[in-house]
Order: sequence, then structure tokens, then C-alpha cells
Amino acid sequence: MAEKKVIDARGSFCPGPLMELIGWIKLADIGDELELLSSDKGSAEDVPEWVKKVGHEYLGSREEAGVWHIMVKKTK
Repeated sequence: MAEKKVIDARGSFCPGPLMELIGWIKLADIGDELELLSSDKGSAEDVPEWVKKVGHEYLGSREEAGVWHIMVKKTK
């Protein structure tokens, strides 16, 4: 059964949130979903680009009260 993991990288600046995601995605199982919380607006652009580059699935993002919620699914 796939798990959902929330990664709280609020207050961290580029490339911190992406590095947090990379570290956690290495530990995740295929099919797991990760939600990255980031207050760095650049993450909304950087993370989807990295996800597509390495072959995982970008599930979408939204901004709420200055925090980006970026969802990713580990596919390999």
C-alpha cells in the first residue's frame, strides 16, 4: 500500500526544499506520494522541472497563504 509523506521545508530557500524532496524520495517506495511544503516561490517551478527530468510523476501544486504544496509520486 502506497504511503503519503509530508515534507515541511518552509523557511528554507533554494535549493533547500528540492534537496529535502530528493532525500525523502530516495527513501520512499515506488507508488508513494510526497507533498512538499515550501515558502520559497522558486520551488513551484524548480521541483516540477526536476521531477519530470528524473522520471517521477508531478501530481500538481497549489499555493495557500504563502506556502506552496507540491505533490509528487515516486514512479521508479
